[in-house]
Amino acid sequence: MAVNYKKGEKDTRPWGTWEVLDVGENYIVKKITVLPNKKLSLQMHHHRSEHWIISEGNAMVTLDEKTFEAPSNTPIFIETKQKHRIANETDLPVIFIEIQTGDTLDENDIVRFEDAYGRV
Repeated sequence: MAVNYKKGEKDTRPWGTWEVLDVGENYIVKKITVLPNKKLSLQMHHHRSEHWIISEGNAMVTLDEKTFEAPSNTPIFIETKQKHRIANETDLPVIFIEIQTGDTLDENDIVRFEDAYGRV
């Protein structure tokens, strides 16, 4: 098991920010803020699954080929190797809590299929 995050770690991305709220032996908890009219890349992970709970705002979520609206208090489960994306098509921030579990929890475990910001 490799957890490569530290509690309090933060980063700014073109779509918003993330902050690590807690780290355990086989999990991490992040608070993620998606700015208005921004979206994360369509991606998947080889080594982790994710549980999301939309805490604030109204998100558009893509899981594989399906896209749906996810208002506040919506739970979402993303399986290992499942394509996923979250987008904010509103004028207010979307905030969600992400719990990652798996054998390797690392920012390098991202395979991008589409990215609005030119990242690979």
